[in-house]
Amino acid sequence: MKYFLLAVICLGALVSSCQKGSGEGGKATITGTVMIHEYNFNFTVKRAVYPGADVDVYIIYDGDEEVFYGDKVSTSHNGKYEFKYLREGDYTIFAYTKDPSIDYNNSSQKLPVFRKVSITSSSQVATLDTIIVLK
Repeated sequence: MKYFLLAVICLGALVSSCQKGSGEGGKATITGTVMIHEYNFNFTVKRAVYPGADVDVYIIYDGDEEVFYGDKVSTSHNGKYEFKYLREGDYTIFAYTKDPSIDYNNSSQKLPVFRKVSITSSSQVATLDTIIVLK
């Protein structure tokens, strides 16, 4: 019985020391910017371009493709967002934009704009390309 207990403790230590996948619990950060491109109702005339304040930005942790998203942040006044405390691994960041091929008088369908990134070191700061949201 004594050896069985020792074996269980060693096995538990071995399993807990395994490398964890992507997700929260690390020191890495993903940052980026959202810009709004505002158009008329049928997307033929661009009216303005400005930072996307208070836009929801989502993160999907590697292996969680079946899940809608892992976490969500809102952009600040200047369109900037940040996901902190991430472990090494693969991530997908996205925000929703209007679909310019649909008549918005009859639909409110939106499309995700994806950015993929790999965190390869524990304290990495990854800055992504700008996410453009059509409005």
